[in-house]
This record gives sequence, C-alpha cells and structure tokens, in this order.
Amino acid sequence: MSTIIVSHGFGMTNQDHWYPYLRDELGAAGHQVRIPQLPEPQAPQADAWLKALAAETAVSPAADTVLVGHSLGGVNVLRLLEKHNVDAEGPYAGVVLVASMAGEVGYDALAGFFEPDFEWARIRRAARTFRILHAADDPVTGAATSEHIMRFVTELGATATVTATGGHFPSTGASRRQLPEAIRLVNDSVPS
Repeated sequence: MSTIIVSHGFGMTNQDHWYPYLRDELGAAGHQVRIPQLPEPQAPQADAWLKALAAETAVSPAADTVLVGHSLGGVNVLRLLEKHNVDAEGPYAGVVLVASMAGEVGYDALAGFFEPDFEWARIRRAARTFRILHAADDPVTGAATSEHIMRFVTELGATATVTATGGHFPSTGASRRQLPEAIRLVNDSVPS
C-alpha cells in the first residue's frame, strides 16, 4: 500500500478538523498515513515548515507517496516539490491540494511562503498527478478563487473538483470532521 503524508494548514494542529478522519479512513484501507505536527502553526515560518515536511517525506519512496496539503499546507507541499530531486528520486505518486493557494492572498505574516514566485515547471515534474479540491465560497481566496483554481489547472495539469459550498474546509471558527471528497481524490492518486 501507499504512504499518505498530510501538511496541515495555518493555525491548525495535526488533530484538527478532517485530518484524523483522513488518517482513520485511509489507514483502514491499508495505507500508512502520517500527519506531522508542523512547528508554530499560529506563527509559521516557511523554512521551518518545509524542513519538517521534508524530514517526513525522506523516509518514504516518492513513487509510493501521495502528498496532501490543506490551505497553507498546500503551499508547503508546492515548495517541497520545487526542491525535490526528480532525477534521483523519481516523481511523487500524486498530490492533493485542499483549499490551497496558487499565490499570495493578502496575509502579510505569510508572505514568506509565497516568495519567490513558484517554479511551476519544476513542481509539475515532481509528481505524476495533481488533484485540487476547492469550494467556490472559500473566504480565503475570495473573489480570486477561480483564478487560483485555474492557475493549478494550467500550470500543473491538475484535475479540479469544485464544490459550491464548503468554505475553506472548514472556514475560520468552524469545524469539519469529515471530508469524503479528499478521500476520493487521495484514492484516485494512489498508484495501482
């Protein structure tokens, strides 16, 4: 079976929202699911988050690993893919980005995650498939939601699943304990 590694979002822990659901459901199907606690989630630093995710991915072969990133965790996954040595290690099996951002969204404290601009061609080579889950009513990407989705589709060849509602999976102050759409996208990304 495959390894699934989840990079959680800003201000969250590895036990929040739908992360335990993802671990339990995919674990019951025989996959190894790891959700590292990223450092200082309330005041994240791009280098520290990337280092923590890189340490977690280093112990699994890329060809059998699906990376899942939620919100800022998706940006962390993109930065990991930029650094990934595809020639030496091969591409990751797949990437699932949930309510992630393809560029800056106006949070000054998080600007370091978006600088420099993404190296889209390098990222695209680093995984076999890219799948996006986004809600049309996402308050973080706001009026630019479709632009973020289209950037992932055009730059990464991603397959996008867009729900009418869902907020930021969840929205600020809310909780969402299950996310079956993410389970489906991960299962679609697992090598057969």
